[in-house]
Amino acid sequence: MPWNNQNGGGWKSGGGGGGGGGPWGQGPWGQGNGGGQPGGQQPDLEEILKRSQDRMKQVMPSGGMPGPVLLLLFAIAAAVVGFYAFFFTVKPDELGVVLRFGKFERQEPPGLHMRWPYPVEEVLLPKVTRENRIEVGMISSSTSGGLTRDVPQESLMLTGDENIVDVDFVVVWRIKSEEFDETRQQAGVAKYLFNIQNPENTVKEVAESAMREVVGQSDIQPLLTADRQKTELAVRDLMQNTLDSYDAGIKIVRVQMQKVDPPSKVIDAFRDVQAAKADQERLQNVARGYANKVVPEARGEAERILQKAEAYKEQTVQEAIGQAARFEKVYGEYAKAPEVTRKRMFLETMERVFKGTDKIILDSSGSAGGGSGVVPYLPLDQLQKRSNASAGGR
Repeated sequence: MPWNNQNGGGWKSGGGGGGGGGPWGQGPWGQGNGGGQPGGQQPDLEEILKRSQDRMKQVMPSGGMPGPVLLLLFAIAAAVVGFYAFFFTVKPDELGVVLRFGKFERQEPPGLHMRWPYPVEEVLLPKVTRENRIEVGMISSSTSGGLTRDVPQESLMLTGDENIVDVDFVVVWRIKSEEFDETRQQAGVAKYLFNIQNPENTVKEVAESAMREVVGQSDIQPLLTADRQKTELAVRDLMQNTLDSYDAGIKIVRVQMQKVDPPSKVIDAFRDVQAAKADQERLQNVARGYANKVVPEARGEAERILQKAEAYKEQTVQEAIGQAARFEKVYGEYAKAPEVTRKRMFLETMERVFKGTDKIILDSSGSAGGGSGVVPYLPLDQLQKRSNASAGGR
């Protein structure tokens, strides 16, 4: 064993085991056996420790680190502390707001900048390019597959025609970092940091109030159909004006209406009403189409009759004028030769009368047996049939 001497056990001395010795062949007080014989003496532990300390002192004076190394480490630590005390870094999506004794001093763009150490100057780094999202009337859950839970206290609103509508919408906003008020010497980001205590809660309350005002001025039907975009723009403008009056330093990027429905308890009845209104609108459109077809036709027929009457009137008047002119001419001839004119008029009249009729001429003078024995019987039915047959032959 390493604790054994050449003559025996670990704590036993050599030479017959007289006197209690230590593990190195001597007692705990430095008394060895055999009068300190070289062959039986073991290494001294204190000597070994002393030699180790001497060697450490040669490398590290005074028992610590070397002087140059310690100075180097101290210089590095001082440089690091000085860097973080006198310099700060602004990330690309941030804006550095420097406060001197708690008062706004200046704002710094992204990059490395210098400052006085705390407590003289303090730096705030708000995210000025990040668009923040606030939900009103609903709560989205990212852990349950994107499901949303309705919040009736926020979403139920009264319309201008006294109907209740369930509105869920989202507001996207950011810090108005590009603004600077010359009169108050205050930047938009400083307004955001110092003029309002809870920006998200302020934006949410302003959004709910603005939506309720716009919905209260509208009817339910336009909100459900065609006026969504108009409503979103009106709410955005109203929110922006309200926040500007607060000097909030917030810009409303957009307002998005996610859901606009009647309340869930009456949605079936509302759909029935909407279906009835749709049927009414359809029937009205059919009636309007029929009216648009019939009324122009009636107007056209009336115009045609009027034109026909005007033509008949004009024709009758012209014929009367012509007959009057003819009568005057005939009267002039009659005044010159009355007998001849009467006979001529009689012949012309008889010509007009007998021109389109069938005629049978009987000579009743009795010459050459003509007319004698003639029975005065006129077969009118046969004459009519003969007339019809001759007309069909043509």
